[in-house]
Amino acid sequence: MSTSTNQTTNVNSTPANQPHLSKNLQDNIQLIASQLPVGLSYDLITREFYVGDTKAYLLAFNGLCKTDILQRIFSDLQNPMYVEDATVENIANYIGHKMGYISVQLMDSWEEIQLNVLCGPVALFLDGFAQAVVIDVRTYPTRSIEEPDMERVTKGSRDGFVEAMLTNANLLRRRVRSPKLVFSRHFVGEESQTDVAVAYLQDKVDASLLEHIEQIIDSLHITSLTMGAKSLEELIISKRWWNPLPCVLTTERPDVASSYLMEGHILVMVDNSPLVLVLPCSIFQFSQSPEDYYKSPLVGTYFRLVRFLCIPVSLLLMPTFLLIGAHFPELASAWQLMDMEGMTAPRLFFYVMAIEFILDLFQYSSALTSNVYSGALSIVSGLIIGEVAVKLQWATTEVLFYAAITLLASLSLSDSGFRDGIRLFRILLLLVTGFWGLPGYLCGLLAILISTATTPTFGGFSYLWPLFPFNKKALGRLLFRSPTPKAQPSTVWGRGKMK
Repeated sequence: MSTSTNQTTNVNSTPANQPHLSKNLQDNIQLIASQLPVGLSYDLITREFYVGDTKAYLLAFNGLCKTDILQRIFSDLQNPMYVEDATVENIANYIGHKMGYISVQLMDSWEEIQLNVLCGPVALFLDGFAQAVVIDVRTYPTRSIEEPDMERVTKGSRDGFVEAMLTNANLLRRRVRSPKLVFSRHFVGEESQTDVAVAYLQDKVDASLLEHIEQIIDSLHITSLTMGAKSLEELIISKRWWNPLPCVLTTERPDVASSYLMEGHILVMVDNSPLVLVLPCSIFQFSQSPEDYYKSPLVGTYFRLVRFLCIPVSLLLMPTFLLIGAHFPELASAWQLMDMEGMTAPRLFFYVMAIEFILDLFQYSSALTSNVYSGALSIVSGLIIGEVAVKLQWATTEVLFYAAITLLASLSLSDSGFRDGIRLFRILLLLVTGFWGLPGYLCGLLAILISTATTPTFGGFSYLWPLFPFNKKALGRLLFRSPTPKAQPSTVWGRGKMK
Protein backbone atom coordinates (compact mmCIF):
# COMPACT_ATOMS: atom_id res chain seq x y z
CA MET A 1 0.00 0.00 0.00
CA SER A 2 2.72 2.45 0.95
CA THR A 3 4.71 1.72 -2.20
CA SER A 4 1.71 2.42 -4.38
CA THR A 5 0.93 5.71 -2.66
CA ASN A 6 4.51 6.99 -2.72
CA GLN A 7 5.07 6.10 -6.35
CA THR A 8 1.87 7.75 -7.47
CA THR A 9 2.77 10.94 -5.64
CA ASN A 10 6.15 11.04 -7.38
CA VAL A 11 4.75 11.03 -10.89
CA ASN A 12 2.23 13.83 -10.39
CA SER A 13 2.95 17.49 -10.12
CA THR A 14 1.67 18.41 -6.65
CA PRO A 15 -0.44 16.38 -4.26
CA ALA A 16 -2.34 19.54 -3.29
CA ASN A 17 -3.85 19.71 -6.77
CA GLN A 18 -5.36 16.25 -6.51
CA PRO A 19 -9.17 16.04 -6.11
CA HIS A 20 -10.66 14.57 -2.94
CA LEU A 21 -13.54 12.22 -2.30
CA SER A 22 -16.73 13.48 -0.70
CA LYS A 23 -19.23 11.81 1.60
CA ASN A 24 -21.90 12.74 -0.94
CA LEU A 25 -22.13 10.06 -3.61
CA GLN A 26 -23.34 12.47 -6.31
CA ASP A 27 -20.25 14.63 -5.77
CA ASN A 28 -18.07 11.55 -6.19
CA ILE A 29 -19.93 10.61 -9.38
CA GLN A 30 -19.27 14.10 -10.76
CA LEU A 31 -15.60 13.78 -9.78
CA ILE A 32 -15.34 10.47 -11.64
CA ALA A 33 -17.00 11.99 -14.73
CA SER A 34 -14.49 14.87 -14.70
CA GLN A 35 -11.43 12.60 -14.34
CA LEU A 36 -12.37 9.60 -16.49
CA PRO A 37 -14.02 9.32 -19.95
CA VAL A 38 -17.45 8.28 -18.67
CA GLY A 39 -19.79 7.91 -21.62
CA LEU A 40 -16.96 8.31 -24.13
CA SER A 41 -14.91 5.14 -23.72
CA TYR A 42 -16.96 2.03 -24.35
CA ASP A 43 -14.86 -0.18 -22.06
CA LEU A 44 -15.50 1.96 -18.96
CA ILE A 45 -18.22 0.36 -16.81
CA THR A 46 -20.31 2.46 -14.42
CA ARG A 47 -23.47 1.42 -12.62
CA GLU A 48 -25.65 2.84 -9.89
CA PHE A 49 -27.45 0.40 -7.57
CA TYR A 50 -28.36 -0.11 -3.91
CA VAL A 51 -26.72 -2.08 -1.13
CA GLY A 52 -29.70 -2.49 1.18
CA ASP A 53 -30.99 1.08 1.44
CA THR A 54 -27.57 2.63 0.78
CA LYS A 55 -26.95 3.98 -2.70
CA ALA A 56 -23.79 2.68 -4.38
CA TYR A 57 -21.79 3.33 -7.55
CA LEU A 58 -19.59 0.85 -9.41
CA LEU A 59 -16.52 1.86 -11.45
CA ALA A 60 -14.47 -0.61 -13.52
CA PHE A 61 -12.95 -1.30 -16.93
CA ASN A 62 -14.49 -4.10 -18.94
CA GLY A 63 -12.01 -6.81 -19.90
CA LEU A 64 -9.68 -6.13 -16.97
CA CYS A 65 -11.94 -7.63 -14.30
CA LYS A 66 -13.57 -11.02 -13.76
CA THR A 67 -17.24 -10.26 -14.24
CA ASP A 68 -18.40 -13.69 -13.03
CA ILE A 69 -16.78 -13.12 -9.61
CA LEU A 70 -18.19 -9.59 -9.45
CA GLN A 71 -21.64 -10.92 -10.20
CA ARG A 72 -21.46 -13.35 -7.27
CA ILE A 73 -20.14 -10.65 -4.89
CA PHE A 74 -22.86 -8.13 -5.67
CA SER A 75 -25.54 -10.79 -5.81
CA ASP A 76 -24.72 -11.56 -2.17
CA LEU A 77 -24.62 -7.87 -1.25
CA GLN A 78 -28.12 -7.35 -2.66
CA ASN A 79 -29.60 -10.55 -1.25
CA PRO A 80 -32.15 -9.61 1.49
CA MET A 81 -31.37 -12.80 3.41
CA TYR A 82 -27.64 -12.00 3.32
CA VAL A 83 -27.85 -8.27 4.04
CA GLU A 84 -29.28 -7.88 7.53
CA ASP A 85 -28.64 -4.16 7.88
CA ALA A 86 -30.81 -1.86 5.78
CA THR A 87 -28.16 0.83 5.69
CA VAL A 88 -24.37 0.76 5.88
CA GLU A 89 -23.26 2.54 9.07
CA ASN A 90 -19.61 1.50 9.32
CA ILE A 91 -17.95 0.76 6.00
CA ALA A 92 -14.89 -0.94 7.52
CA ASN A 93 -17.00 -3.35 9.56
CA TYR A 94 -19.30 -3.87 6.62
CA ILE A 95 -16.62 -5.07 4.20
CA GLY A 96 -15.07 -7.14 6.99
CA HIS A 97 -18.31 -9.00 7.71
CA LYS A 98 -20.23 -8.92 4.46
CA MET A 99 -17.62 -9.31 1.70
CA GLY A 100 -16.24 -12.81 1.57
CA TYR A 101 -13.76 -12.04 -1.20
CA ILE A 102 -10.07 -12.19 -0.28
CA SER A 103 -8.53 -9.12 -1.94
CA VAL A 104 -10.56 -6.12 -0.69
CA GLN A 105 -9.14 -2.77 0.42
CA LEU A 106 -10.56 0.48 1.71
CA MET A 107 -9.03 3.60 0.10
CA ASP A 108 -9.66 7.29 0.62
CA SER A 109 -7.21 8.78 -1.92
CA TRP A 110 -8.74 9.46 -5.33
CA GLU A 111 -5.29 9.29 -6.93
CA GLU A 112 -4.73 5.80 -5.55
CA ILE A 113 -8.27 4.67 -6.42
CA GLN A 114 -7.93 5.89 -10.01
CA LEU A 115 -4.59 4.13 -10.44
CA ASN A 116 -6.02 0.86 -9.15
CA VAL A 117 -9.06 1.06 -11.42
CA LEU A 118 -6.80 1.69 -14.43
CA CYS A 119 -4.82 -1.40 -13.44
CA GLY A 120 -7.91 -3.64 -13.31
CA PRO A 121 -9.46 -3.70 -9.80
CA VAL A 122 -13.04 -2.49 -9.28
CA ALA A 123 -14.00 0.52 -7.14
CA LEU A 124 -17.28 0.60 -5.18
CA PHE A 125 -18.45 3.97 -3.81
CA LEU A 126 -21.11 4.12 -1.07
CA ASP A 127 -23.23 7.14 -0.19
CA GLY A 128 -22.19 8.73 3.10
CA PHE A 129 -18.51 7.73 2.96
CA ALA A 130 -15.48 9.58 1.57
CA GLN A 131 -13.90 6.23 0.85
CA ALA A 132 -14.10 3.54 -1.79
CA VAL A 133 -14.02 -0.23 -1.56
CA VAL A 134 -11.43 -1.53 -4.05
CA ILE A 135 -11.96 -5.16 -5.02
CA ASP A 136 -9.04 -6.77 -6.85
CA VAL A 137 -10.71 -9.05 -9.39
CA ARG A 138 -8.34 -8.12 -12.20
CA THR A 139 -7.53 -10.40 -15.08
CA TYR A 140 -5.35 -9.70 -18.09
CA PRO A 141 -5.54 -11.21 -21.58
CA THR A 142 -2.30 -13.10 -22.15
CA ARG A 143 -0.79 -15.75 -24.33
CA SER A 144 0.35 -19.15 -23.14
CA ILE A 145 3.69 -19.55 -21.36
CA GLU A 146 5.36 -21.17 -24.36
CA GLU A 147 9.10 -21.52 -24.91
CA PRO A 148 10.72 -18.35 -26.30
CA ASP A 149 11.87 -18.65 -29.91
CA MET A 150 15.27 -17.02 -29.32
CA GLU A 151 16.23 -19.23 -26.35
CA ARG A 152 15.17 -22.73 -27.35
CA VAL A 153 16.76 -25.84 -25.90
CA THR A 154 16.62 -29.47 -27.04
CA LYS A 155 15.83 -30.62 -23.49
CA GLY A 156 14.47 -28.92 -20.41
CA SER A 157 11.49 -26.76 -19.54
CA ARG A 158 9.27 -25.38 -22.28
CA ASP A 159 7.76 -22.41 -20.47
CA GLY A 160 8.66 -18.77 -20.94
CA PHE A 161 7.82 -15.34 -19.62
CA VAL A 162 4.76 -13.58 -20.99
CA GLU A 163 3.45 -10.01 -21.01
CA ALA A 164 1.68 -10.33 -17.62
CA MET A 165 4.05 -9.42 -14.78
CA LEU A 166 2.12 -11.38 -12.16
CA THR A 167 2.37 -14.54 -14.26
CA ASN A 168 6.12 -14.00 -14.59
CA ALA A 169 6.44 -13.58 -10.82
CA ASN A 170 4.52 -16.84 -10.34
CA LEU A 171 6.91 -18.65 -12.70
CA LEU A 172 9.85 -17.48 -10.59
CA ARG A 173 8.12 -18.23 -7.28
CA ARG A 174 7.38 -21.74 -8.49
CA ARG A 175 11.10 -22.39 -8.98
CA VAL A 176 12.50 -20.43 -6.03
CA ARG A 177 10.26 -21.27 -3.04
CA SER A 178 12.21 -19.16 -0.63
CA PRO A 179 10.71 -16.83 1.99
CA LYS A 180 13.57 -14.47 1.13
CA LEU A 181 12.31 -13.93 -2.43
CA VAL A 182 10.92 -10.39 -2.72
CA PHE A 183 9.13 -8.61 -5.58
CA SER A 184 9.29 -4.86 -4.93
CA ARG A 185 6.65 -2.99 -6.93
CA HIS A 186 7.14 0.44 -8.53
CA PHE A 187 5.33 2.62 -11.07
CA VAL A 188 7.04 4.32 -14.03
CA GLY A 189 5.51 6.78 -16.49
CA GLU A 190 3.30 9.78 -15.84
CA GLU A 191 0.77 8.63 -18.43
CA SER A 192 1.31 4.87 -18.69
CA GLN A 193 1.77 4.16 -14.93
CA THR A 194 3.58 0.97 -15.91
CA ASP A 195 4.15 -1.65 -13.22
CA VAL A 196 7.83 -2.46 -12.63
CA ALA A 197 8.92 -5.17 -10.20
CA VAL A 198 12.42 -5.59 -8.76
CA ALA A 199 13.01 -9.22 -7.76
CA TYR A 200 15.79 -10.34 -5.44
CA LEU A 201 16.72 -12.72 -2.62
CA GLN A 202 17.17 -10.85 0.65
CA ASP A 203 20.02 -13.04 1.89
CA LYS A 204 22.01 -12.93 -1.37
CA VAL A 205 21.47 -9.50 -2.93
CA ASP A 206 23.96 -6.64 -2.64
CA ALA A 207 22.09 -4.07 -0.53
CA SER A 208 23.85 -1.09 -2.10
CA LEU A 209 23.01 -2.29 -5.63
CA LEU A 210 19.39 -2.87 -4.64
CA GLU A 211 19.07 0.61 -3.17
CA HIS A 212 20.73 2.08 -6.27
CA ILE A 213 18.35 0.45 -8.77
CA GLU A 214 15.26 1.34 -6.74
CA GLN A 215 16.39 4.96 -6.47
CA ILE A 216 16.89 5.12 -10.23
CA ILE A 217 13.45 3.66 -10.94
CA ASP A 218 11.73 5.95 -8.42
CA SER A 219 13.44 9.05 -9.85
CA LEU A 220 12.40 8.47 -13.47
CA HIS A 221 10.18 11.25 -14.81
CA ILE A 222 8.98 10.11 -18.22
CA THR A 223 5.68 9.93 -20.02
CA SER A 224 5.63 6.18 -20.62
CA LEU A 225 7.72 3.08 -21.17
CA THR A 226 6.98 2.83 -24.89
CA MET A 227 8.93 -0.36 -25.51
CA GLY A 228 8.61 -1.92 -22.07
CA ALA A 229 11.75 -3.51 -20.68
CA LYS A 230 13.92 -2.18 -23.52
CA SER A 231 12.94 1.41 -22.75
CA LEU A 232 13.66 0.86 -19.06
CA GLU A 233 17.04 -0.64 -19.91
CA GLU A 234 18.09 2.52 -21.73
CA LEU A 235 16.86 4.64 -18.83
CA ILE A 236 18.79 2.63 -16.25
CA ILE A 237 22.12 2.67 -18.12
CA SER A 238 23.09 5.43 -20.53
CA LYS A 239 25.65 4.33 -23.07
CA ARG A 240 27.41 6.20 -25.85
CA TRP A 241 26.97 5.64 -29.55
CA TRP A 242 30.31 3.86 -29.87
CA ASN A 243 29.19 1.10 -27.49
CA PRO A 244 27.00 -1.22 -29.61
CA LEU A 245 27.32 -4.21 -27.29
CA PRO A 246 24.44 -4.69 -24.84
CA CYS A 247 24.87 -3.41 -21.29
CA VAL A 248 22.11 -5.49 -19.68
CA LEU A 249 21.41 -9.18 -20.06
CA THR A 250 17.79 -10.00 -20.89
CA THR A 251 16.06 -13.37 -20.83
CA GLU A 252 12.61 -14.82 -21.45
CA ARG A 253 13.35 -18.12 -19.70
CA PRO A 254 12.24 -18.60 -16.06
CA ASP A 255 14.93 -21.22 -15.41
CA VAL A 256 17.69 -18.84 -16.53
CA ALA A 257 16.27 -15.97 -14.47
CA SER A 258 15.97 -18.23 -11.42
CA SER A 259 19.60 -19.30 -11.69
CA TYR A 260 20.72 -15.66 -11.72
CA LEU A 261 18.49 -14.94 -8.72
CA MET A 262 20.24 -17.68 -6.75
CA GLU A 263 23.60 -16.12 -7.62
CA GLY A 264 22.62 -12.80 -6.07
CA HIS A 265 21.65 -10.92 -9.22
CA ILE A 266 18.76 -8.46 -9.35
CA LEU A 267 15.89 -9.04 -11.79
CA VAL A 268 13.77 -6.21 -13.15
CA MET A 269 10.40 -7.10 -14.66
CA VAL A 270 8.18 -4.72 -16.62
CA ASP A 271 4.48 -5.27 -17.15
CA ASN A 272 3.49 -5.84 -20.80
CA SER A 273 6.98 -7.16 -21.61
CA PRO A 274 8.24 -10.77 -21.58
CA LEU A 275 11.84 -9.62 -21.18
CA VAL A 276 13.43 -9.75 -17.73
CA LEU A 277 16.52 -7.61 -17.07
CA VAL A 278 19.41 -9.24 -15.18
CA LEU A 279 21.67 -6.86 -13.23
CA PRO A 280 24.62 -6.63 -13.20
CA CYS A 281 26.27 -8.47 -16.10
CA SER A 282 29.54 -8.89 -17.99
CA ILE A 283 30.36 -9.70 -21.61
CA PHE A 284 30.82 -13.42 -20.90
CA GLN A 285 27.22 -13.84 -19.78
CA PHE A 286 26.02 -13.18 -23.35
CA SER A 287 27.78 -16.31 -24.53
CA GLN A 288 26.07 -18.57 -21.98
CA SER A 289 23.23 -20.91 -22.90
CA PRO A 290 20.88 -23.03 -20.77
CA GLU A 291 21.50 -25.83 -23.27
CA ASP A 292 24.88 -26.43 -21.57
CA TYR A 293 23.17 -27.51 -18.35
CA TYR A 294 20.70 -29.85 -20.04
CA LYS A 295 23.62 -31.94 -21.34
CA SER A 296 26.39 -33.82 -19.57
CA PRO A 297 29.27 -31.68 -18.24
CA LEU A 298 31.68 -32.90 -20.95
CA VAL A 299 29.27 -32.30 -23.82
CA GLY A 300 28.15 -28.98 -22.35
CA THR A 301 31.78 -27.85 -22.04
CA TYR A 302 32.48 -28.80 -25.65
CA PHE A 303 29.59 -26.78 -27.05
CA ARG A 304 30.40 -23.88 -24.74
CA LEU A 305 33.95 -23.75 -26.09
CA VAL A 306 32.60 -23.97 -29.64
CA ARG A 307 30.35 -21.02 -28.89
CA PHE A 308 33.25 -19.01 -27.48
CA LEU A 309 35.24 -19.78 -30.63
CA CYS A 310 32.35 -18.51 -32.76
CA ILE A 311 32.77 -14.99 -31.33
CA PRO A 312 36.19 -14.30 -32.94
CA VAL A 313 35.15 -16.24 -36.04
CA SER A 314 32.07 -14.07 -36.49
CA LEU A 315 34.08 -10.90 -35.91
CA LEU A 316 37.38 -11.59 -37.68
CA LEU A 317 36.91 -14.16 -40.46
CA MET A 318 35.59 -11.86 -43.20
CA PRO A 319 37.83 -8.85 -42.34
CA THR A 320 40.93 -11.10 -42.20
CA PHE A 321 39.97 -12.70 -45.51
CA LEU A 322 39.55 -9.23 -47.04
CA LEU A 323 42.89 -8.09 -45.62
CA ILE A 324 44.84 -11.02 -47.03
CA GLY A 325 43.00 -11.21 -50.37
CA ALA A 326 43.02 -7.47 -51.13
CA HIS A 327 46.34 -6.35 -49.68
CA PHE A 328 48.45 -9.54 -49.59
CA PRO A 329 47.35 -11.44 -52.75
CA GLU A 330 50.52 -13.54 -52.84
CA LEU A 331 49.65 -14.99 -49.45
CA ALA A 332 46.08 -15.65 -50.56
CA SER A 333 47.38 -17.61 -53.58
CA ALA A 334 49.99 -19.47 -51.53
CA TRP A 335 47.44 -20.45 -48.89
CA GLN A 336 44.80 -21.21 -51.54
CA LEU A 337 42.28 -18.94 -49.91
CA MET A 338 40.81 -17.99 -53.29
CA ASP A 339 41.58 -17.74 -57.00
CA MET A 340 43.32 -14.37 -57.34
CA GLU A 341 43.48 -14.39 -61.13
CA GLY A 342 42.02 -11.10 -62.37
CA MET A 343 41.03 -10.12 -58.82
CA THR A 344 41.76 -6.58 -57.67
CA ALA A 345 41.50 -5.07 -54.20
CA PRO A 346 38.53 -2.76 -55.04
CA ARG A 347 36.62 -5.64 -56.65
CA LEU A 348 37.16 -7.96 -53.69
CA PHE A 349 36.11 -5.16 -51.32
CA PHE A 350 32.92 -4.68 -53.32
CA TYR A 351 32.23 -8.44 -53.29
CA VAL A 352 32.64 -8.67 -49.52
CA MET A 353 30.49 -5.63 -48.74
CA ALA A 354 27.77 -6.78 -51.17
CA ILE A 355 27.55 -10.21 -49.57
CA GLU A 356 27.63 -8.67 -46.09
CA PHE A 357 24.65 -6.51 -47.03
CA ILE A 358 22.78 -9.45 -48.58
CA LEU A 359 23.35 -11.61 -45.49
CA ASP A 360 22.16 -8.85 -43.17
CA LEU A 361 19.10 -8.41 -45.35
CA PHE A 362 18.48 -12.15 -45.23
CA GLN A 363 18.78 -12.27 -41.42
CA TYR A 364 16.52 -9.28 -40.95
CA SER A 365 13.89 -10.56 -43.38
CA SER A 366 13.87 -14.09 -41.98
CA ALA A 367 13.50 -12.77 -38.42
CA LEU A 368 10.38 -10.78 -39.36
CA THR A 369 8.88 -13.28 -41.79
CA SER A 370 6.09 -15.65 -40.83
CA ASN A 371 7.05 -19.28 -40.33
CA VAL A 372 4.83 -20.09 -43.30
CA TYR A 373 7.32 -18.39 -45.64
CA SER A 374 10.58 -18.97 -43.76
CA GLY A 375 11.35 -22.19 -45.64
CA ALA A 376 10.78 -20.58 -49.02
CA LEU A 377 12.89 -17.60 -47.96
CA SER A 378 15.79 -19.89 -47.02
CA ILE A 379 15.67 -21.63 -50.41
CA VAL A 380 15.49 -18.34 -52.33
CA SER A 381 18.35 -16.78 -50.35
CA GLY A 382 20.56 -19.86 -50.27
CA LEU A 383 20.19 -21.07 -53.86
CA ILE A 384 18.89 -18.42 -56.21
CA ILE A 385 20.51 -15.29 -54.77
CA GLY A 386 23.89 -16.96 -54.24
CA GLU A 387 23.97 -18.48 -57.73
CA VAL A 388 22.82 -15.29 -59.44
CA ALA A 389 25.32 -13.18 -57.44
CA VAL A 390 28.18 -15.31 -58.76
CA LYS A 391 26.93 -15.18 -62.36
CA LEU A 392 26.48 -11.41 -62.20
CA GLN A 393 29.98 -11.12 -60.73
CA TRP A 394 28.69 -9.54 -57.54
CA ALA A 395 30.49 -12.21 -55.57
CA THR A 396 32.70 -15.26 -55.89
CA THR A 397 32.27 -18.77 -54.57
CA GLU A 398 35.02 -18.19 -52.03
CA VAL A 399 33.40 -15.02 -50.69
CA LEU A 400 30.08 -16.83 -50.35
CA PHE A 401 31.79 -19.68 -48.49
CA TYR A 402 33.48 -17.46 -45.90
CA ALA A 403 30.33 -15.39 -45.53
CA ALA A 404 28.30 -18.54 -44.86
CA ILE A 405 30.73 -19.60 -42.11
CA THR A 406 30.49 -16.12 -40.61
CA LEU A 407 26.70 -16.34 -40.66
CA LEU A 408 26.68 -19.75 -38.96
CA ALA A 409 29.11 -18.56 -36.30
CA SER A 410 26.97 -15.49 -35.68
CA LEU A 411 23.76 -17.49 -35.35
CA SER A 412 25.34 -19.71 -32.70
CA LEU A 413 25.31 -16.74 -30.30
CA SER A 414 22.01 -16.96 -28.46
CA ASP A 415 21.73 -13.29 -27.44
CA SER A 416 20.49 -11.25 -30.41
CA GLY A 417 21.71 -7.94 -28.98
CA PHE A 418 25.24 -9.27 -28.57
CA ARG A 419 25.09 -10.77 -32.06
CA ASP A 420 24.05 -7.44 -33.57
CA GLY A 421 26.86 -5.64 -31.75
CA ILE A 422 29.41 -8.08 -33.18
CA ARG A 423 27.91 -7.48 -36.64
CA LEU A 424 28.46 -3.71 -36.36
CA PHE A 425 32.03 -4.28 -35.19
CA ARG A 426 32.59 -6.56 -38.22
CA ILE A 427 31.25 -3.94 -40.66
CA LEU A 428 33.53 -1.31 -39.11
CA LEU A 429 36.50 -3.64 -39.44
CA LEU A 430 35.63 -4.40 -43.09
CA LEU A 431 35.39 -0.71 -43.96
CA VAL A 432 38.68 0.36 -42.39
CA THR A 433 40.44 -2.72 -43.81
CA GLY A 434 39.08 -2.07 -47.30
CA PHE A 435 40.18 1.56 -47.32
CA TRP A 436 43.45 1.49 -45.36
CA GLY A 437 44.68 -2.09 -45.38
CA LEU A 438 46.73 -3.45 -42.49
CA PRO A 439 46.95 -0.12 -40.58
CA GLY A 440 43.16 0.22 -40.84
CA TYR A 441 42.71 -3.39 -39.69
CA LEU A 442 44.88 -2.86 -36.60
CA CYS A 443 43.28 0.50 -35.78
CA GLY A 444 39.85 -1.10 -36.14
CA LEU A 445 40.80 -3.86 -33.69
CA LEU A 446 42.03 -1.23 -31.24
CA ALA A 447 38.80 0.76 -31.58
CA ILE A 448 36.75 -2.40 -30.97
CA LEU A 449 38.78 -3.22 -27.86
CA ILE A 450 38.34 0.32 -26.49
CA SER A 451 34.61 0.26 -27.23
CA THR A 452 34.22 -3.10 -25.48
CA ALA A 453 36.28 -2.11 -22.45
CA THR A 454 34.37 1.17 -22.00
CA THR A 455 30.91 -0.38 -22.30
CA PRO A 456 29.05 0.79 -19.17
CA THR A 457 27.47 -1.69 -16.77
CA PHE A 458 25.05 -1.28 -13.90
CA GLY A 459 26.74 -0.60 -10.59
CA GLY A 460 30.13 0.20 -12.10
CA PHE A 461 31.27 -3.40 -12.56
CA SER A 462 33.88 -4.38 -15.12
CA TYR A 463 32.37 -5.40 -18.46
CA LEU A 464 35.39 -7.66 -19.11
CA TRP A 465 35.28 -9.51 -15.79
CA PRO A 466 36.74 -12.07 -15.03
CA LEU A 467 39.49 -11.16 -17.50
CA PHE A 468 39.77 -7.71 -15.95
CA PRO A 469 40.14 -7.75 -13.03
CA PHE A 470 41.45 -11.26 -13.50
CA ASN A 471 39.75 -14.06 -11.57
CA LYS A 472 41.10 -17.50 -12.43
CA LYS A 473 38.35 -19.47 -10.70
CA ALA A 474 35.54 -17.45 -12.24
CA LEU A 475 37.10 -17.68 -15.71
CA GLY A 476 37.38 -21.43 -15.38
CA ARG A 477 33.69 -21.68 -14.43
CA LEU A 478 32.74 -19.59 -17.47
CA LEU A 479 34.84 -21.62 -19.91
CA PHE A 480 34.05 -25.06 -18.54
CA ARG A 481 30.64 -26.41 -17.57
CA SER A 482 30.94 -27.58 -13.95
CA PRO A 483 29.01 -30.56 -12.56
CA THR A 484 25.93 -29.59 -10.59
CA PRO A 485 27.39 -30.31 -7.09
CA LYS A 486 30.25 -27.90 -7.77
CA ALA A 487 28.14 -25.21 -9.39
CA GLN A 488 25.80 -24.41 -6.51
CA PRO A 489 25.16 -20.71 -5.74
CA SER A 490 26.93 -20.97 -2.36
CA THR A 491 30.25 -21.00 -4.21
CA VAL A 492 29.60 -17.82 -6.20
CA TRP A 493 32.57 -15.47 -6.38
CA GLY A 494 32.80 -11.68 -6.37
CA ARG A 495 31.65 -9.66 -9.33
CA GLY A 496 34.77 -7.58 -10.02
CA LYS A 497 33.63 -4.18 -8.76
CA MET A 498 35.52 -1.30 -10.40
CA LYS A 499 36.88 1.31 -7.99
